[in-house]
Amino acid sequence: MSRWVKGVRTFSSAASSLLAGATTASQSARQPSSFQVFRDVPPLRQLRRSLLQNDRTVGFVPTMGALHEGHLSLIREAARENTDIFVSIYVNPTRFGVNEDLSSYPRTWDSDVAQLEKLNEELASNPGAGAGRITAIFAPTSKVMYPTLPPSSEIDGHGSFVTITPLSTKLEGSARPVFFRGVATVCMKLFNATTPDRVYFGQKDVQQTVIIKRLVQDFLIGTEVRIVETSRGTDGLALSSRNVYLGERRRAVGLTIYKALKAAEEAYLAGKVSRADILGVAKKVTERVLAEQQALAPSERALFEVDYVSLADPSTLDELDLVDPTHGAVLSAALKMAPLEETKPGEDCGLGDGKVPVRLIDNLILRPS
Repeated sequence: MSRWVKGVRTFSSAASSLLAGATTASQSARQPSSFQVFRDVPPLRQLRRSLLQNDRTVGFVPTMGALHEGHLSLIREAARENTDIFVSIYVNPTRFGVNEDLSSYPRTWDSDVAQLEKLNEELASNPGAGAGRITAIFAPTSKVMYPTLPPSSEIDGHGSFVTITPLSTKLEGSARPVFFRGVATVCMKLFNATTPDRVYFGQKDVQQTVIIKRLVQDFLIGTEVRIVETSRGTDGLALSSRNVYLGERRRAVGLTIYKALKAAEEAYLAGKVSRADILGVAKKVTERVLAEQQALAPSERALFEVDYVSLADPSTLDELDLVDPTHGAVLSAALKMAPLEETKPGEDCGLGDGKVPVRLIDNLILRPS
């Protein structure tokens, strides 16, 4: 077994030497003290084999960086169930369509590393948190992840891709046709590289969780998929790396997505089971807020567009006309916060000064009765 000395985890000599031989990510000169950063697959696999030989378990948390409390909650859950935790930080280009701005995705390497170091300290000082600690960060280059061809975001682009249909064509997939192809492909690669015992995803990306479960089932991957409840701010907004672009005005209006879903949930809990009754109240919320915003001056308002509000089967994501109370359903929605038309001096407009459009997604699970 391993032990901790001043916050630095020590392994068997074999595992320690593997960690020492890993390559530090080039994003920063910062040297992590309690975990190592891997840029390529072979040394990471060597560490994984050593852990396996020592009867240790690996929980894996895949991320695109820009870490927030939602990511940390996944790692805490992994620490309760595994001895070692791998975290990936990789902004996957194949998740982004040709008209989506990959360059605008926030990249916060130093902050990410600092948060993970602090979390390891927290886990070490809290015996009730479980035995697990962050052992390795996998921060590959795109050449490592896509070794034979440059990654393509074209719908008919060349490359080796994993597609999960028809799940990937619904909801988010209808507006972002290559998104879930990119998600499934990169997750398959990450699972192959890390071979985790368990992998952890947040409930906020509900369609992603359904697709990952299908991926693991259909491709006979020996990994358990754990889904962790959505982490929210004190105002109820689901945590997301893109929330940094909202600012105060757009964040307040962006809460409409959560309020609409809560209204629909309350209708279900009151005994409503028809699509018209459940989604009708959500529609009233979004229409009322949008009308209120449109009546304001450009310097005061935050406009948005509702992409979809869905009432779907939990396993197939097929739209439902009636909810079977013994089976439950998934309520989900997406809206696009438009750039601010006018800003005021000193106003908190978020990263990008309110000019970056922000897509918000959220969901609530209608539990079986």
